[in-house]
Amino acid sequence: MLDVLLGSLGELISASSAAYALAAIGLGIHFGYAGLLNFGQAGFMAIGAYSFAIFTSMANPTENWGWPPALSLLAATLVGIACATVFALILGIPTLRLRGDYLAIVTIASAEIVRFTVRTQDLTDVTGGSQGIRGTDYKGDIQAVNDGLLDLSNNTWYTLVSWIIVILAILLVWGLMRSPWGRVIKGIREDEDAVRSLGKNVYAYKMQALVLGGVIGAIAGILFIFPRAVQPDSFATTLTFNVWTALLLGGAATVLGPVLGGVLFWFLLSFVRGLIGELHDLGLFGAMSATQAGQLAFVAVGVALIALVVFRPQGIMGNKKELSFNV
Repeated sequence: MLDVLLGSLGELISASSAAYALAAIGLGIHFGYAGLLNFGQAGFMAIGAYSFAIFTSMANPTENWGWPPALSLLAATLVGIACATVFALILGIPTLRLRGDYLAIVTIASAEIVRFTVRTQDLTDVTGGSQGIRGTDYKGDIQAVNDGLLDLSNNTWYTLVSWIIVILAILLVWGLMRSPWGRVIKGIREDEDAVRSLGKNVYAYKMQALVLGGVIGAIAGILFIFPRAVQPDSFATTLTFNVWTALLLGGAATVLGPVLGGVLFWFLLSFVRGLIGELHDLGLFGAMSATQAGQLAFVAVGVALIALVVFRPQGIMGNKKELSFNV
């Protein structure tokens, strides 16, 4: 068990925990501040990941156009941001004039549409189909930038870049939520009719929040594929509920809560997975296969989410005064 604990402690500051933290920050803008019920954050993450990987691997501006690797990475990230913006507009235009439960239905369905679209065999030449895109196809520029700057190990480089982006997102959210725009967004969360009576365009503000949170989610998807390949099933609905758990664990309407929740969630998930693996090796799960036993980690996530909602709905860093939602 000690080995499992030590191995899991190393995940506290990994690129994966940073990706969860950033995805939770984006979801925090949607739900925590604007009161938008987005159950499709995995869709935004998939849009960002696939846009980045496809542009880097297929267009390959470093080789085809002679761009420096850093410029290629920036362009690929901007492509992901643009695609996430379009995706948010497609979701928001028909739903944001309605109440939040309609947005929840649309987002969870749209995320699955994205996943099934990228894994279809007809798009294998572009998205890799059900096999996804190999890391060697799109990580060349990432590693080239590292070689030209610090020459760190890949994991250290991924972690450094990921947490720099998370820190920038924290500063962005902190500044926005202290601005008049942030106060309007929080007012919409609590009572959008009152905000509308003051002459504010509630629809436009909600659209801006949806786009901003979606873009941050797309960048989280890019970070999510740094230490792994792009696999369509990695962006299933399970990922969205994992991000929701991270958000609620840290505190929805806080700046640092999503970061704390994302880090703790990934650590606990890694620890529970490792612990279940050890217990399975000892034969404590009877005839269950290792794969079947591994699913118990997600059962634990579901139980933890229920417990959070019942006993600590505001999260670790949350405030009960921030729990008024007009959805």
